[in-house]
Amino acid sequence: MSRVPLSLSCVAYDRTRALFDGRVTVAGCDLYPVAMSPEEAFHRNFRHQEFDVTELSMSSYMVQLAEGRCPYVGIPVFPSRLFRHSSLYIRTDRGIARPEDLRGRIVGVPEYQMTVALWMRGILADQYGVQPEEMRWRSGGLEEPGRGNVVSINLPEGVDLRPIPEGETLSGQLASGAIDALLSARAPSCFGRVPEVVRLFPDYRAAEEAYFRETRIFPIMHLVGIRRSLVERFPWLPVNVQMAFEEAKRLCLIDNAKIGHLYTTLPWAVDELERTRALMGYDFWPYGAAANAHVLERMTHYAWSQGLTVRQLAVEELFPASVQDLAKV
Repeated sequence: MSRVPLSLSCVAYDRTRALFDGRVTVAGCDLYPVAMSPEEAFHRNFRHQEFDVTELSMSSYMVQLAEGRCPYVGIPVFPSRLFRHSSLYIRTDRGIARPEDLRGRIVGVPEYQMTVALWMRGILADQYGVQPEEMRWRSGGLEEPGRGNVVSINLPEGVDLRPIPEGETLSGQLASGAIDALLSARAPSCFGRVPEVVRLFPDYRAAEEAYFRETRIFPIMHLVGIRRSLVERFPWLPVNVQMAFEEAKRLCLIDNAKIGHLYTTLPWAVDELERTRALMGYDFWPYGAAANAHVLERMTHYAWSQGLTVRQLAVEELFPASVQDLAKV
């Protein structure tokens, strides 16, 4: 049998770099990786299914999976994870000093269903008692007008979500004061330029470390998906792709721990790695469904309680059985 050609779209992270430079490949396949931003990968694959294997938004994947219409089969590989307290920006002239002050405010978000918003709405509700319905939501492009949702959603009554005016951007709206706050994965261009725009959590690392100590949750942002038609034809693909990503991450962590010569352009990168492991454990970026069950359970609950999914998904539904039962030596 000839080898299966596989196109791959994802960010060239340090943890995926070995797939790009050829040190790691997918067994039985010829891999053709293309580096791109998450936003481009989501747009091109949720809308047009251009690539065989791709990085996907976890929340958008759950929306489509719950409705039985996702063209990709997810595997528990999580190329992007981020604590998100850093993602809330506010205006200092609106009387917002703490999360509870967001009640009644106008909050911008590029896409309501995006995973950063899923997590921060959940954290605001769980940690501070602020419900999504208590804020007014405005969506649109962060820096470019015309951005829309990559997947369609039907929100429950009580959620005030409207697009910003045509030709406007969320960064511009925050700078002008048309919105009171912004929830965004990327820092808006007005941050650092407009004095009235600051982070809600100035010492976001301290807030995020406290959140981890309390919950043991390191939020998952993205997963890897494989074209469903290919999985139906080659049922061995999910495990082989999973193993390739696992090996790429293993090589990355070895490189990050080298102190004779630094793998990253940061003077204390090795010390940072050691500090992170002291707080979060040796394998602080685990792949696999079992190792992340408590994180995934919280995500499926948030997606359902916020009205993004038509039903609450079970963790077992997120990935095929084969990648949840890997062989052990």
